[in-house]
Amino acid sequence: MELRAREVTKVYGGTHALKGVDFAVAPGRVTALFGENGAGKSTLMKILAGIEQPTTGHVELDGRPVRLHSSRHAADLGIAIIHQELSLCQNLSITDNLFLARELRTGLGAVDRAAQRAATRAVLDRLEEHVDPDLLVGELRLGQQQLVEIARALLQDARVLIMDEPTSALTAPEVEVLFRVIRELTAAGVAVVYISHHLDEALDIADDVVVLRDGTLVATARAGEVDIRWIVEQMVGRDQDALFPTHDPVLGQAALTVRELTVADPATPDRLAVDGLSLEVREGEIVGVYGLMGSGRTELLETLAGRLRPASGEVLLAGAPLGGSGIRERIARGLVLVPEDRQRDGLVQTMSVGQNLSLAALGSYVRGLFVSEPRERAAVARAITDVTVKTSGAQAAIGSLSGGNQQKVIIGKALLTRPRVLLLDEPSRGVDVGAKADIFELMAAQARRGLAVLFTTSDAEEALHIPDRLLVLARGALVGEFPRGELTREELMRVSDGGTAQEGAS
Repeated sequence: MELRAREVTKVYGGTHALKGVDFAVAPGRVTALFGENGAGKSTLMKILAGIEQPTTGHVELDGRPVRLHSSRHAADLGIAIIHQELSLCQNLSITDNLFLARELRTGLGAVDRAAQRAATRAVLDRLEEHVDPDLLVGELRLGQQQLVEIARALLQDARVLIMDEPTSALTAPEVEVLFRVIRELTAAGVAVVYISHHLDEALDIADDVVVLRDGTLVATARAGEVDIRWIVEQMVGRDQDALFPTHDPVLGQAALTVRELTVADPATPDRLAVDGLSLEVREGEIVGVYGLMGSGRTELLETLAGRLRPASGEVLLAGAPLGGSGIRERIARGLVLVPEDRQRDGLVQTMSVGQNLSLAALGSYVRGLFVSEPRERAAVARAITDVTVKTSGAQAAIGSLSGGNQQKVIIGKALLTRPRVLLLDEPSRGVDVGAKADIFELMAAQARRGLAVLFTTSDAEEALHIPDRLLVLARGALVGEFPRGELTREELMRVSDGGTAQEGAS
C-alpha cells in the first residue's frame, strides 16, 4: 500500500504548521522523517493517521484520494500509528491495553479472554519481551511500556505503520529486536514511517530520508547517500558542531560528594543497582554519567534526589551530610532532580505551563496564608524567557507544547527552586537536535553561574562533547573517568562494556 500526502497545508489560527507538503511512503520501505520539534512532523503524521484533517491538499491511498475521518477509519484502511507519548492505561493489564475498544469475541458475543491472552503472549514473544500478559502496565518499566505500545500497533496487521520515537526508552538489545521486526514487516510489503531524534539509529534502519523544516519539506535522499552531518544541517540550517556549547569551567568548592554509595535495585532487591560508587561534582562543573540501560544511572540520580534509599554510603551537599532527608528537604537545601520520564514524573498534565513551572517553588511565593500571584507570575515569566520555552503564554496547556519545550518547562521548574546542584536524568530523551542544543547551552549557562551540574546520558555524542568530565558506569560500578576530549566513541563503547580505552590501540 502506498500512502501519500499531496500539497498538504495545515493552519492553526495564525500558525502554518504545514506548507504545501508532498510526502510519500512506499510498500516494503522504511522512510525516516527528520525535523526539529515544531517542524511539522507530528502534524503530518496525524493527518496521515486520520487524527487531523488538512486545511488544503489531500491524502492518497494507492493513488486514490481518500478522506480519513478518524484514526479508527485509518486503522480500518490499514494505517497504524505508534505515538511518541504513551497512551496506555496504567491500571489495566497488558492484554486489556492491547485490545481496548477492539476486543476479540466468542461466537456468543462474549469477550474471548483466552484468545486475547494468547495473542498478547505471541506478540510479546515476537518482541522478545517475555512477561505475563496479565501484568498491570503500571508495574512495567518505561521501556517495557513502550514495547506494549509497539505491540498494540503490530496486532493491527497494518499495511502502513507510522512509528513516532519508538525507541526513546528502549535498551540497545530491545532496539535490535525492534529493527528485526521492522525488517520482517518491510519484507512482507509493509510501508514504515520512522521518526526518531536518534539520527544514527534512524539512518541505520531507513531506506529513504525526508527532512522537514518550519512546515516545509526541504530535502529528500536515499539513506545510503547521506550522513548525520547532512541531516543535521538540513534540519537546523547550521553545522552540527555548532550544536555543542563551549564551556571552560571555573571550578569552585565541592558542591556534591558521594562516598561508597550502594543502592539495591528497586525491582530486584537482591541485585545492586549502584555498587560502592564515589564521585564529586564541584561548583561550576558539568559532570556527565554515561551508561546503558541497567548501568544504574537512573537509580544513582534518584538516590541522590531522595527518591530511593541507599543501602550504604554517604551523600554530602557542600560538605554537609544529607543523611536520610527526603525529596522536599533536599530541594530546600539546594539539590533538585529533572527526572527521565517527563510525562509520569515531571509534569502535571491538567496544569498549565505556568502552574507546572512554579509548582516545586510554590512555597517561596506564599505571603501569610496565600500565594502571592504577582510574585508567582513574575517568576514564571522570567523562567519562560530564561529557559526559552516556546509557548503562547503561561496559561497554555502543558500538552500543547512540543516534547522539547515540555522538557524545558521541567528544567525551568527545577531552576526556580534556586538549586546549588542540578541533577538531570537523560535530559535530551525524545528531544530534537535544536532543542538539545538549547538544553545543553542552558546547562552550560547554569554552570557558568556557579551551579554544579550532574547529568546522565546513554547518547555517546552527548557524553563525548557536553561534560567537562565524564564518568562511565557499567552494572552499577564506576569503570572509567575521563576529561572532555580524551575519549573516542570506540573507546567509550569498550569502556562501557567492561573493557579499557586502550584495548585495540596500536
